[in-house]
Amino acid sequence: MAGNSKRKGAIRKSGTKKGQTVGSGGQRRRGLEARGATPKAEDRVYHAAHRRKVAAQKQAAKRPRRKDDDAPEYVLGRNPVVECLRAGVPATALYLVTGVEADERITEAVGIAGAKGISILEVTKNELDRMSSNGLHQGIGLQVPPYVYAHPEDLMAQAIASGQPPLLVALDNITDPRNLGAVIRSVAAFGGHGVLIPQRRSASVTAVAWRTSAGAAARLPVAQAPNLTRTLKDWAKAGAQIVGLDTEGAVSLDEYDGTGPTVIVVGSEGKGLSRLVRETCDSVLAIPMAGDVESLNASVAAGVVLADFARQRRQS
Repeated sequence: MAGNSKRKGAIRKSGTKKGQTVGSGGQRRRGLEARGATPKAEDRVYHAAHRRKVAAQKQAAKRPRRKDDDAPEYVLGRNPVVECLRAGVPATALYLVTGVEADERITEAVGIAGAKGISILEVTKNELDRMSSNGLHQGIGLQVPPYVYAHPEDLMAQAIASGQPPLLVALDNITDPRNLGAVIRSVAAFGGHGVLIPQRRSASVTAVAWRTSAGAAARLPVAQAPNLTRTLKDWAKAGAQIVGLDTEGAVSLDEYDGTGPTVIVVGSEGKGLSRLVRETCDSVLAIPMAGDVESLNASVAAGVVLADFARQRRQS
């Protein structure tokens, strides 16, 4: 019956009265608060994108850093430094480790540098270590400023203004600076007017090229072309014959007249001339060779052709 408090179940058992209970202490409220933006996948250490990012960073660290074109270069080691000073490389400073044990090469390097007015600076071993990639400097280093290249148009204009038929050499796919230095030396030796190299995928005039040229790089202009094929076409319009060198050339060197304005294009020993450069050539020459020799080093091939053209010009 209603209101019968004695009915079974109508009386609340002791200890079960509802009321205030111990709170959560704000735990649930904090759990609902914003936690900020979700990190990128590559920043989550457990994500595959993060592992790919770390792997890419390690791979990039193994690749050589791109050299700053405006930064000076350092020649390290006793023999290389002495050779560069003998060759007349336009150095700006000679570095010597304090207390280095002097021998005849150190003495000669200091003597040449002093006679040419090159600054001689004493540095610690750690300072010279930072200038080298492997620490093999033997206590001596030479600072060489960046090479100043000529413009291709100016190079051709200077050759025309010389009063002689222009004789120039262009290099295609030549990546060894020693080959570049040897070509510069041959061009200077046989009366050429300059060398043309591409801006990309090519050796540049570094200290190694300076040393190999035996100082000829100081007297002979070298130009850089943003587009080698376009520059060769412009030179052809100026009246020059573009002559490529290849072991499978259609014309023998013995049959070619090199007394007129000529640009000799030399490709690498392995790849040869690139397709577009080859199509730009008016003629492709082959150097007659005896025996089983299939090809010549690029600088040697250039020297052979330059010597033959120089002979023709002397006799004409």
